[in-house]
Amino acid sequence: MGYKFIAFDIETAKVLPDGFDNLHNHRPLGITCAATWCTDKSEPEVFYSEKSNGFPAPKMTEQDLNTFIDHLNSKVKAGYTILTHNGLGFDFDILAEESERFEICRSLAVQHVDMMFHFFCGKGFPISLNAAANAIGNSKPSDVDGSLAPKLWKEESFQKVINYIAQDCKLTLDVAETSAKRGQISWITQRGKESHFPLTNGWLTVEQASQLPLPDTSWMDNPWPRSKFTSWLKKVD
Repeated sequence: MGYKFIAFDIETAKVLPDGFDNLHNHRPLGITCAATWCTDKSEPEVFYSEKSNGFPAPKMTEQDLNTFIDHLNSKVKAGYTILTHNGLGFDFDILAEESERFEICRSLAVQHVDMMFHFFCGKGFPISLNAAANAIGNSKPSDVDGSLAPKLWKEESFQKVINYIAQDCKLTLDVAETSAKRGQISWITQRGKESHFPLTNGWLTVEQASQLPLPDTSWMDNPWPRSKFTSWLKKVD
């Protein structure tokens, strides 16, 4: 099935201690900025809040988060399909918490294509965006990653973070579209070999991927359940 995608990503605000274990243990995290990149566009759209002097604020206000959610929803109504890599288990969950618009975030989350969740439902383990990007001859920047973004924003290196989030959106889009054309998503394993996962019916939405049969994970010591990504969908507002 062919999609007209709008890839999106967020960056969180809270600077976490070195060697932290679970990101979710430090919530609420706040959101510094968000970005989208559409299939048929050559530039991203970036969202953040501003202080009275015009400089980016430490984190996005609830009003500006609402504007971003409305932007996503309007694109869906215009025929786009939201695209992420781990947006179900992270971006939409955090966005719902920070905006307190749980209902619309749940609705958008189940309708969207989360490449990592689709892969996870089929294989029983996740892959990083960079592992998939490497397999198509691309990669994330070596000088910035998501864990550094909150610190860089706090240090007022705003453009560096904005460039990073925009590139993440474009990378997500490139991986999705290349994989769809090839009928499979490829990734570089931890042993440095290229492996492949067939996209028999193209990319599946979260709702569709959830219907895939459970893969054999008997070879794993502690396999993750799908609820690791979906449990927030059932939370009471």
